[in-house]
Amino acid sequence: MRRIKWIAAIVVGVSVLLAGCGAKDAESVVKDLSKSVSDMESYQGKGTMTLHTGQEPLQYQVEVWYQKPEYYRIALTNTQKDITQIVLRNDDGVFVLTPRLNKSFRFQSDWPENQGQVYLYQTLVQSIVLDNSRQFVAEKDAYVFDVMANYQNGSLARQKIWLDKKAYAPRQVQVSDANGAVMVEVKFDEFSFDPKFGKDAFDMQRNMSAAGQQQSGEQPADSAGDASAEPTPSGSETGSETGSESAPGTPPAESNSETGATAGDADEAQATGAEAQEDEAAAAGESAAEQDIFVTMEPGYLPDGVALKDWNNITYGGNDGMMLRYTGDYDYTLIQTRPQDRAASIVSGDMVDLGHTLGLMSGEEQRTLTWTYEGVEFRLSSKNLPETEMIKVAGSVMHEMGK
Repeated sequence: MRRIKWIAAIVVGVSVLLAGCGAKDAESVVKDLSKSVSDMESYQGKGTMTLHTGQEPLQYQVEVWYQKPEYYRIALTNTQKDITQIVLRNDDGVFVLTPRLNKSFRFQSDWPENQGQVYLYQTLVQSIVLDNSRQFVAEKDAYVFDVMANYQNGSLARQKIWLDKKAYAPRQVQVSDANGAVMVEVKFDEFSFDPKFGKDAFDMQRNMSAAGQQQSGEQPADSAGDASAEPTPSGSETGSETGSESAPGTPPAESNSETGATAGDADEAQATGAEAQEDEAAAAGESAAEQDIFVTMEPGYLPDGVALKDWNNITYGGNDGMMLRYTGDYDYTLIQTRPQDRAASIVSGDMVDLGHTLGLMSGEEQRTLTWTYEGVEFRLSSKNLPETEMIKVAGSVMHEMGK
């Protein structure tokens, strides 16, 4: 009898211990999340976003920086095309930068307060906190929430969010449509709270020039040994060590006692270097020629009662392009050009999330949605096409015409 009492006491003690320091319920996790967001000073995350909204999955590398009170930097990179678009919020406003085109759109908005993104920690936490019908599961190393999705794309209905049990860092997000099919998926490879950022990390010009040089393969003139050549969090290591130069006054024909290099070797190296430069120039020319090839894209989605009317080669803004006209229940025009000029432009409008990129909605009587994709600038204009339909049409322009 005494033995049974001891066993019962041990079971009760273990149960109390597990209840005190073990798994949490949904309410306690939600409470912790609210406090975590209000207390955090900054965060940094890296991962992969996959879109299943087209004929084939599209994959993007995502890098997110946040610093209190309202500084954001989001870099979306199409790995296949090596094209990066940067969303920036600082004291001057909200910007969408396309460094390869030297284009910048400025928005007068309180983004992301009025429209979050699936890769922003605040957006994920808010969706968990506000959904009183949330579903909750505690897995071995993560807490999983199934909640309503609240994004500009109305076809996205629900999302599952995996949070690390230790610090509530996001691990994975799956956003599904009304049929339960996963349309957007984000997997975080890295996520850290309270990193330190450099003073120019959220500067528009700094991000434009640094990203542009990186994509074009140029070496910034002041980047040798300069850790600030590209905006990075403080403490990040950039740059590389370089070898020391020869002592002044050393005759060119003299051999180096350690390497055995002579003037003849130097002449051969110079010739080889010249050939390499010619090869690089030829390769650059081929690459530029490839980029100048204009491929017409068309929407994969058409509203009911709408059909393609015609298409014509045009010149728009001094650049060759294509104009597609659609008619029926709604009438709209899609213009696409590959800008050759590199003059930065700043315009005002509302930011629109297209999934694979971000666009600018402007105009009143006639609405125009402008965005860039794979180096091509698109303009979708209409007087009667609803904004929700414009977003669906624009978000589906990812395939070559006729394919």
